[in-house]
Amino acid sequence: MNSAMPRIAVVVPVRNEAGNVAPLVAEIEAACVPLAPFEIIYVDDGSTDGTAERLSELAATRPHLRRLSHAASCGQSAAVRTGVRAASAPIVVTLDGDGQNDPAYIPRLVEALDRDPDAGLAQGRRVGRKDTGFKRFQSRVANAVRGAVLKDGTRDTGCGLKAFRRDVYLALPYFDALHRFMPALVRREGHGIVHVDVVDRPRLTGVSNYGFFDRLWVGLQDLVGVAWLIRRRRRVPQVREVR
Repeated sequence: MNSAMPRIAVVVPVRNEAGNVAPLVAEIEAACVPLAPFEIIYVDDGSTDGTAERLSELAATRPHLRRLSHAASCGQSAAVRTGVRAASAPIVVTLDGDGQNDPAYIPRLVEALDRDPDAGLAQGRRVGRKDTGFKRFQSRVANAVRGAVLKDGTRDTGCGLKAFRRDVYLALPYFDALHRFMPALVRREGHGIVHVDVVDRPRLTGVSNYGFFDRLWVGLQDLVGVAWLIRRRRRVPQVREVR
């Protein structure tokens, strides 16, 4: 890959995913060939297994692979934010580090975002979910409640596959679980949303390290907070410099 400014940055938050790092990095690289130059930013969110060692081994031969580390686990939203803030590309793609999000969809997400200059976010929507029946039920309930309250027009905000403009993301109010409310908050800032269906797949190895959205009380608090933010938003200023 050449040394030009990256066109896209792929941000991957991970915690204790040592067995998934190498195969997922290879898949991301293959998917991003038509989008070069690119950078891959792994954010190790306080892993206690061999994740850091695997990333170090891979980065030794990959100048486009960057590694950031949290001294202690701060959660998935914090890891995503760390990666986005460090990115040097104008477009950021996120995906989960467990392998359930197929990197093959990265070009489709970026293309969907490129086609619509008014869009701030291309949101993946999972089909063929490979989670347990109980988790799928939780997801349906959470998405139905969220959609009824926020009216964000998105049936699956929990999908980790997203492509968005870095400056749009950095303008959003930050809080834990931000990544699950991005469609509503991107709309709040006056930007459009485009959707791309993606086929879900089983995680490559290991077990889930981040909670799904199954802590009802915390989820309801977040929902109320986001609804308040949307209600309190006034007209987005259209600014031009006058000489």
